Amino acid sequence: MKIVQEVSLISIGSFAESSDWSIIRAEIRDAISVIVHPSGTASFTINPKKHGNGVKPIKEACMIALKDSFGWRLETAINYATKSPGKVDATKVIDNHLFALEWETGNISSSHRAVNKLVLGLLRGIFLGAALVLPSRKLYPYLTDRIGNYEELEPYFDVWRAVQLPEGFLAIFVIEHDYLDSNVPTLTKGTDGRALI
Repeated sequence: MKIVQEVSLISIGSFAESSDWSIIRAEIRDAISVIVHPSGTASFTINPKKHGNGVKPIKEACMIALKDSFGWRLETAINYATKSPGKVDATKVIDNHLFALEWETGNISSSHRAVNKLVLGLLRGIFLGAALVLPSRKLYPYLTDRIGNYEELEPYFDVWRAVQLPEGFLAIFVIEHDYLDSNVPTLTKGTDGRALI
């Protein structure tokens, strides 16, 4: 699978130039690059059936790579609000702080909640940095109907950029397939992603 765009949505302070970000960025990029389909190939080919492919197997493949290869924690429970905003998909400990990663598997409303969760963690000083991974508009038609995607979220970037932070970092990684082929199997919705690595 390939990353077609990487956006620094919030960058206040020196984290973007730090060795911590350099390492984390490489780990995220590596975990995305090892996602292949069908199993045993060297690239990510998707069946171009409209809304015919599940998203969770793709996410789970990345999560497994982050955990097994780089020691990230998955499904991290964090309480930093009156009511918990839910678990974070993956976290990496940096000194006494966390770097948080969310992978979008829901609709555009879910994408907004994911960014808000990450920004709130930055505001509360829980996260030193954060990242969101979501599909491009080119990948979008072949995934679960109404999946959140970069082009739909982009018009709201100024809202999050206006948040007043003493320091904080939030990046967005936009992912896309390598090839289209109607002969490859569709990705089953909601199944185990281990077969993709």
